[in-house]
Amino acid sequence: MEILVPLAFFAMIAAIVLVPRYFKSIERQKLQDTLRTAYEKGQDMPPELITSMIEERKAPIATPDRDMRTGIIWLGIAIGVAAFGVSIGFVEGDATYPLLGVAAFPGFIGLAFIVLGLIGKKKAS
Repeated sequence: MEILVPLAFFAMIAAIVLVPRYFKSIERQKLQDTLRTAYEKGQDMPPELITSMIEERKAPIATPDRDMRTGIIWLGIAIGVAAFGVSIGFVEGDATYPLLGVAAFPGFIGLAFIVLGLIGKKKAS
């Protein structure tokens, strides 16, 4: 029974990595089947359509406004975890400080994004 917790943790990490790849491979297979069927029926496919279907979806371009929004979301997550830790602390006093420590991680990530957003706005001006 003790082995299930670490095993579940590593299985979750593996699932986070492998499941999106699996769905992407299914999507590519369906695309190939569609193109093969169209080609077998003699339909002409414009090159623009094929290139737009094949191109990888790129991540959105980082802008100062996007950095600010991302930072505010991360800070909101940190505040939520910290509030959870404080509320749990009323019942179980030993839980407050570990949860505040956990809240520090998204908090600092949020602060870093906000700083990046502010620096980007200054450079754009």
